[in-house]
Amino acid sequence: MPIKKFVTPGPDSQVCVPFLKLGFLGVLEEPRGYMGGYLITNAWGQPLEFRVSNPVQPSRVQQILYGHTLRPYIFAELISRTLVENAATSVEIIITDSRPVLDLRRCVRTPMVWLAGKEQFPRISESGVCEPPVTSVPQGNIYSHPEFAADQPIICKLIKQLPNCLDLSEPFQRIREAIGEARKMGIMSRAS
Repeated sequence: MPIKKFVTPGPDSQVCVPFLKLGFLGVLEEPRGYMGGYLITNAWGQPLEFRVSNPVQPSRVQQILYGHTLRPYIFAELISRTLVENAATSVEIIITDSRPVLDLRRCVRTPMVWLAGKEQFPRISESGVCEPPVTSVPQGNIYSHPEFAADQPIICKLIKQLPNCLDLSEPFQRIREAIGEARKMGIMSRAS
């Protein structure tokens, strides 16, 4: 008989869907340029797939022409979009720890969130209004893309299905370390 769901015991019991897949997407700024990593895990944080990008180093002309839109373009469209589109595993939600990556939501159908650490300030919309988070977790506030308000109920439902013990910020440390190791080994743009 196949297992359909897992119940976490305790006073705050919750239902965790074991086949839930999470995408953790991080972009690092380094002297050689910007590099991204995409770690796909199950609901307990076990890795299912990992991809790393090649370094992206914008030219001075690109810096001038793109102006303040350069970082969101590099983070979301050049690095993150390529990583997500080349992944073999589909996910129910993509989580990033970098606000510029959230603009990838314009290019994908998967709900996306920005996990803003507790030390980060609330997000200000283009109109200057402070936007409230969709929800909060012990690691910080979770924001959705302002253009995709319809994602918010889906995001809340998915977050509630995660085990209480899952630290949503921890996979980003693994991404940073794996990018460092991949760089040392000379491995770029491969799945593990």
